[in-house]
Amino acid sequence: MGARVSDFVHRARVLYRHPSFRRLLLLNVLQGISTSFVAPFMSMFGTLEVRMSLVRFGTFMTLNAASGIVISTVLAHYSDVRVSRRAILLVASVAGCIGYLGYAYLRSFWSLVAVGSLALGVSSITFSQLFAYARELLSESDADPALSAFYINVFRMFIALAWTIGPAIASIILVRFSYRGLFLGAAADLALFAAVVWHGVPAGRPRASLSREPSSQSLLALLARGDVLAHFAAFVLITAAMTVAMMNLPLFIVKTLGGSEANVGVAYSVAPVFELPFMLYFGWLATRHLAARIIRVGMLISAAYYASLCLVTAPWHVYLCQALAAAATAVISGVAITYFQNHLPHHPGTATNLYSTSQRIGSTAGYFLFVGLAWRFGYRAVFEGCVLFAVLGLALMLVPVRAPAGNDSIHAALSR
Repeated sequence: MGARVSDFVHRARVLYRHPSFRRLLLLNVLQGISTSFVAPFMSMFGTLEVRMSLVRFGTFMTLNAASGIVISTVLAHYSDVRVSRRAILLVASVAGCIGYLGYAYLRSFWSLVAVGSLALGVSSITFSQLFAYARELLSESDADPALSAFYINVFRMFIALAWTIGPAIASIILVRFSYRGLFLGAAADLALFAAVVWHGVPAGRPRASLSREPSSQSLLALLARGDVLAHFAAFVLITAAMTVAMMNLPLFIVKTLGGSEANVGVAYSVAPVFELPFMLYFGWLATRHLAARIIRVGMLISAAYYASLCLVTAPWHVYLCQALAAAATAVISGVAITYFQNHLPHHPGTATNLYSTSQRIGSTAGYFLFVGLAWRFGYRAVFEGCVLFAVLGLALMLVPVRAPAGNDSIHAALSR
């Protein structure tokens, strides 16, 4: 055990001795805080504050997600071949700040749709750009390329670190200052994010601009393969399950279990506490085992998590289940990033956006599924549907990787 701890410390030192890595870790924390302020409370904001029906709320979230898919796909391409990551991150963070200011003051359905689909659609590129930037920093540093999965999980861990305190702080702000205070806090966080990018991220020419491989053709070539498409679909399904659960859990705690907004904040703060060591552990495993195998384990854990939520009868029971959620998130939101980046090593923006696109498509489907399941069967039964999605995702991840003739590099990447 001592040798493993020493190994972790030695690897972490590679990150902390580089100023660029330290700034990136700070940006990850700020990104995590903004999402942890907003995501856990969106279903309550839409249905309880704005008084949307479930159908209208599902439409609202779907329009936002669909817009995010289109905008982020275009921006990801330009970030690889024309525009610096610094410029994209600045535009995305400022757009997010504007979007949350709109959520703070607007209550008309269509005005919220406009703000969400346009401003927050642009802001949705932030996550994938952070990890594309991380991949480029790792390739330029003295870090061992074989340990990239571990380092990416360390970066992802700092977003989880923000989630350990974000929802709890957000619930306090919500109780004292209502939703306006909540969204103003998220906007202020992204303003600080933009300031760090402005002063700390250099404006460099995209590395892939020197590559002869067009990122759009690479992406299409990957999705044209049956095995890659199956794995992409697996992430769509597991993300749909995660989205449905994210939308359902606050309302399930408040309306079915008789809990409060404070219980919701605690539930979303518990998981990241466990998520931190899981991120390190699964990142370490990814340097020794096939990433696809670890991802299958993560999907199996996801199914167990949703099954456990079907059985809870009090808000504190949910807290106990969150350890399973943490383990699943550590795999699906950590190891999976490296898995997709290995598909297109010369185009980290497009590759990370491939992962993010699977999440957005899954989220879009999840919003519709949440409305249908919650309206027809009730909040508890929603988690039974999540179990089914997780099992189907696991089945698709069992599709073996095939090696196409003359494309050994892609096969090697997929097999990691």
